[in-house]
Amino acid sequence: MLMNMIYQLSRLNCINNIIYLHSSRSQLNAEILKVVGRKMSTANSSSNLIWIDLEMTGLNVEHDRILEMACIVTDSELNIVAKGPDLVIHESDSVLEKMDDWCQVQHAKTGLIEAVKKSTYSLGNVEKEMLNFLKQYCPERSCPMVGNSIYMDRLFIKKYMPTLDQYVHYRVVDVSTIKELCKRWNKTVYELAPTKQCVHRSLNDIEESINELKYYKKRFFNLNVC
Repeated sequence: MLMNMIYQLSRLNCINNIIYLHSSRSQLNAEILKVVGRKMSTANSSSNLIWIDLEMTGLNVEHDRILEMACIVTDSELNIVAKGPDLVIHESDSVLEKMDDWCQVQHAKTGLIEAVKKSTYSLGNVEKEMLNFLKQYCPERSCPMVGNSIYMDRLFIKKYMPTLDQYVHYRVVDVSTIKELCKRWNKTVYELAPTKQCVHRSLNDIEESINELKYYKKRFFNLNVC
């Protein structure tokens, strides 16, 4: 009966406050609130953040191509709501051979080149899967795209995935901008920031970006991370 009550409460997205008066049940009340809060955070909310990272054949949006794309949705407090698709797009050998030396070495080291050759996903397939995922958690044109140097990812999405580009909010939240401001305004906090591995695989890079913003949220903006 008790677990059923917790479940029913967790399904209500309209709950703002729940007050329990019996002090002996304080621990139980806390657990109920935790379940309700977690469930509510997965709701289709305009306050959610869309974390996206791309790996490309280069940085020239007119000539280069998207090779990999991953997405994570967090709430406004940077708690993960859902991990989305992490997909590799097939490209021909002729496209891969045109990559510069840095991309050739880096993408070979991470296994991305081999994954691209084996992939059966097209650009259109990936865009469709991303849209289907985001529609579960983010209202149309309400949630901003977030990441490190996210403007570059946005340029490629605008050119190669226009439907997805139109679905997300026109604003972006660039973690690299916060990093640059911290470097100028609080050198100590900047120098103590967690070291990033920079694996250059999409999902890994997103997770590092989220952790980086959590650090700045707590140390630079002096806000507690939930």
